[in-house]
Amino acid sequence: MDIILIPGAWLDASAWDDIVPTLEAAGHTTHPVTLPGKELADADRSGIGLADHVDAVVALVDALEGKVVLVGHSAGGAIAYAVTDRRPDRIARVVYVDAGPLGEGGVVNDEVPVVNGDVPLPDWSQFDEPDLVDLTDELRAQFRARSIPEPRGVFFDPQHLTDDRRRDVPSTIIASEYYSEKYDSPSAMYQDFLDQGAPWVAELATLRDYEFVDLPTGHWPMFTRPADLAQAILKAVDRT
Repeated sequence: MDIILIPGAWLDASAWDDIVPTLEAAGHTTHPVTLPGKELADADRSGIGLADHVDAVVALVDALEGKVVLVGHSAGGAIAYAVTDRRPDRIARVVYVDAGPLGEGGVVNDEVPVVNGDVPLPDWSQFDEPDLVDLTDELRAQFRARSIPEPRGVFFDPQHLTDDRRRDVPSTIIASEYYSEKYDSPSAMYQDFLDQGAPWVAELATLRDYEFVDLPTGHWPMFTRPADLAQAILKAVDRT
């Protein structure tokens, strides 16, 4: 199976370096993606928006044969979902890594600080504590050293979707964070918000085939629990 690995904000294809060997050892072909404007820290990101990142992944899907699996972390989940909307007949499964589908008109995050037209990795104090679980000082230093500013448009541009068939594509949500002691697992938090009809899971509620997999840690399991994340992705692919 061809597996396209879409990184989240501030990351390039190297975010998946600890995940790729497990998937390839199982016989899959991986395609970790470096999205437009993220080739270098000083690359020109002016004018690059969410649609450009979606177009780049759609082009990769079109260059491959047969069905593919999309794996999207964080903001990469919004990109994966838009690609599914564009090519619903080509996507065998979407695996959301601490992410979920972003609905029509939604934005990734319009509260991030913009600096000279880009969105650099913020200070750690700007993140919620659950984001940072298991992200040690060493991992934080490594992450910051490899981080690449995100194009502003990726955060602020509205999502555009047109094809209802996207909702039929099987989806796996690898749930990592949870924000209250009243939940005994990340997926329990998701389910509670689904039951409440919370806006941030409204699009997820429209999917016709989805499952949760718990992987309790912070927002970056590819750094904090890479072996477990690789196995979780592998099992999702194997169920496809």
